[in-house]
Amino acid sequence: MIPYLITIAILVIIAALIGLALNLQWGLAGLVNFGVVGFVAIGAYTTALTAPSIGWLPAMILAALIAAALSAGLALLSIRLEENYLAIITIGFGEAVRLVILNEGWLTNGALGIANIQRPFASLTEQFGGDIVFVIFAIGVLAVVFVALEGWTRAPFGRALRAIRDDATISAALGKPVFALRVRAFAIGGAVMGLAGALQAFYLTYIDPSQFSAIVTSYAFMAVIAGGRGSNVGLLVGAGSIMALLEGTRFLKDFISVIDGVQLSALRLGLIGVGIILQLILRPQGLVPEARRKAADVLAKPREAA
Repeated sequence: MIPYLITIAILVIIAALIGLALNLQWGLAGLVNFGVVGFVAIGAYTTALTAPSIGWLPAMILAALIAAALSAGLALLSIRLEENYLAIITIGFGEAVRLVILNEGWLTNGALGIANIQRPFASLTEQFGGDIVFVIFAIGVLAVVFVALEGWTRAPFGRALRAIRDDATISAALGKPVFALRVRAFAIGGAVMGLAGALQAFYLTYIDPSQFSAIVTSYAFMAVIAGGRGSNVGLLVGAGSIMALLEGTRFLKDFISVIDGVQLSALRLGLIGVGIILQLILRPQGLVPEARRKAADVLAKPREAA
């Protein structure tokens, strides 16, 4: 039971990293990214290909940098477009990445994937157990990313992104560099997705194109919506809730023995959908809504200072 719970914890951490990145891009900046899985795949394959020669830490940094660079490039090309066109372009990007890793066998080994990816702290994993050491490492990565993103969210950078999300025209009229802020947010989100892909490659020690399907993007949007768009704390709760639904419904076979595996899989997806719909009806702003500053509080500060 303990190994299973550790596995769930690691999967939640990876999902939370992806969700935090999407929450910055879409929840805070209002930029739709349906190509999330493409950036995760780039991070995973960059790590798997470079870690044997340069080490696991430089490989993770390189994965984040490459994902950030591609995110920034995609943003520069498409972010001036309307929201619908940006969504279409990101879908195309995710599919293009999938086709590249599937067909460019000289680089990615194609459908066979890449195996024997060594985890960080290999000597410690042999001594204390691989999953325990890795889950501590993954929690550390998530904590660093969460603190950094939460700091940026509360800083003028985050407040400017919220203003741009709510009304880009007024923000531009007030002197905010709308285009530059959007590109920056998209690049930072891409870097975090690259880190999530690196963790996935290290944990599974094997990657192949089938791991990077569109369902990864769907789960990320589910986590952001369930937790509360724009709320990093809510995202952590949302990611945990989605994974609890996904894994908890696996045990339906212990209570419903009259259906086969295919029917059970369909029933699981149906129950997950019902759960999300109920949550949206009961908590439309998410489980932990985004904190909003009230005008009265802002206006009261000068009076208190006086």
